[in-house]
Amino acid sequence: MLAVTAALFARSWLQTELHADGLQRDHAADLSFLVVSPILLLLLFPVLRSDKGFLLDLFRRDAITLRMVTTAILIGVLVRLTWWSQLVAGISFGVYRSDYPLALEGPRFAFQCDAPGIVALGFLVMAVLVPAVEELSHRGYVQTALSHHGPLVAIAISAAVFTVFHRPGNWYFIFFAGVVFGAQYWSARSLWPSMITHATINGLIQVDWRCLNGQWNPPASDLPLWQFGIPALLTLVLSVVLTGWLALGRNNRGGDPPRR
Repeated sequence: MLAVTAALFARSWLQTELHADGLQRDHAADLSFLVVSPILLLLLFPVLRSDKGFLLDLFRRDAITLRMVTTAILIGVLVRLTWWSQLVAGISFGVYRSDYPLALEGPRFAFQCDAPGIVALGFLVMAVLVPAVEELSHRGYVQTALSHHGPLVAIAISAAVFTVFHRPGNWYFIFFAGVVFGAQYWSARSLWPSMITHATINGLIQVDWRCLNGQWNPPASDLPLWQFGIPALLTLVLSVVLTGWLALGRNNRGGDPPRR
């Protein structure tokens, strides 16, 4: 975790410099993340070399099946659906509401992506590099180190550590995602399912960030919006239940998780 922290500090410094030189904030964030993997490889090379057998077990080929890949992608879609359903429910019942007088009531949505190069870089960073780094760090090492305490403790603590490495405003959702990733890792005894799910979620988030522009701030006099809130709550419950069932059951190989 010290190596990850050092790499992220270097990334933050580079991001600040790139933004100061005129790059857009999101583009600077993506470009700066490209230094994280080389720094981690440099700092952790002795550890990674000594853990070669452990790493091969985490990424063994026999864990890659069509069923596993399909299930992992479906879990990612369900987790993102969980986010959207709680957002719609929160807006419908006044939990998420801006008091800014010029905020548009909406709903108004537009779909227009950034330049193809910027979008491609965003997907490379967020849907490939970030899942690889975070899953190896938080599930592969942190959760494995805690596995002797049992699944509840190992998954909860690794998810909590995973959460604090993200922005505070989204901590509740990040912790939920961390628990899902941890359950997948414990159940499948491989990092492939959690990495694919993580990549799916981040890829869908990139579509939101890069292409979707939406505004919806209904006036307080119109709340609650039952016609939107009730279906959103039902979708939220259903997506959480299905996510848990798929994460815990579909990839279960039995036995203990990999150990260093």
